[in-house]
Amino acid sequence: MKKHAIIPIFISHRGCPHDCVFCNQRKITSRNGDITPQMAEETINQWLTTLDNVETVEISFYGGSFTGLPLEEQNQFLKIAKKYKDLGKINLIHLSTRPDYINLKILENLKNYSVDVIELGVQSFDETVLEASGRGHNAKVIYEACRLVKAYGFTLGIQLMVGLPEDDLEKDIFSAKETVKLNPEIARLYPTVTIADTELYEMYLRGDYKPLEAEDAILRTKEMYKILHKAGINIIRVGLKSSEIMSDEIGFHPAFRQLIEGRIARDEIEDQIKKLYYPNHTFNVKIIANEKSFGNIFGHKAENRKYFSSKYAQLNFSYYKDFQLGLSLEDEEYLVQADFAPEKLGGLK
Repeated sequence: MKKHAIIPIFISHRGCPHDCVFCNQRKITSRNGDITPQMAEETINQWLTTLDNVETVEISFYGGSFTGLPLEEQNQFLKIAKKYKDLGKINLIHLSTRPDYINLKILENLKNYSVDVIELGVQSFDETVLEASGRGHNAKVIYEACRLVKAYGFTLGIQLMVGLPEDDLEKDIFSAKETVKLNPEIARLYPTVTIADTELYEMYLRGDYKPLEAEDAILRTKEMYKILHKAGINIIRVGLKSSEIMSDEIGFHPAFRQLIEGRIARDEIEDQIKKLYYPNHTFNVKIIANEKSFGNIFGHKAENRKYFSSKYAQLNFSYYKDFQLGLSLEDEEYLVQADFAPEKLGGLK
């Protein structure tokens, strides 16, 4: 049985009068034109015909600031979603919006329509980054919106961006730690993509903004991921979804999550290798992971395997799923074993 399926309804840049420097929602969502409630219902019906034996189905409103829509229009969409929830055909109603489009009236209305999950496009908790990115609100608004969403019993999601104007590693780490303090259930991490037809792209052309180098984007996102994951927050996406429209944009990578999780695995594995490592001695090393995390051992395009073989050329590496060796590792846990005892190496340091 498939555990989770999402029926996406894209409200492309609807409900938002702001033009944040990085934003071109029509490209990000690969959608043009405005969707109507009738079109949304047709989309839901089409998806439902393809979903069979799925544990949890959710309708998700993406691509804009949903609660910035006129209340009557919000309700037209929500009424349709609630109908399918009341019929038992879907389990969850999920939407994305801005922190400054959350207030008591909005939350009361969302409760009335049985909304479950509210994701807030926070992007950063740093005041200088928010201002330079044209967000139109300060950090105080973010904290209050998160507090209200939690107080009303919704599942809270926080979206963060990496590498915005005036951003740096320290500010990214700060945003990750502030996210943990607010205790959201879910999070997304997006390295900034410099998209044509945005103010950010014009800033880039003028030399006022420098997009992140690939390795810097990986380092920053990796450190943020580790902070959120350690806190038990479910990181449901890392990087923008792949599409033909996004493929040529500056800073876009179609498998960014795989890059990040592979690098985290590399760090954890190498820490263990260093404890076993004796220069100029050849021995066999087993790298082990549970089935879920096994692919991360190798990394994107096998970059970890190449890295270990090159850096530790005298070691013989083999790779196993934990059950192949009669082990049972926890999620995201990696184990390194060697076929010797250090004390048998003649006391070498």
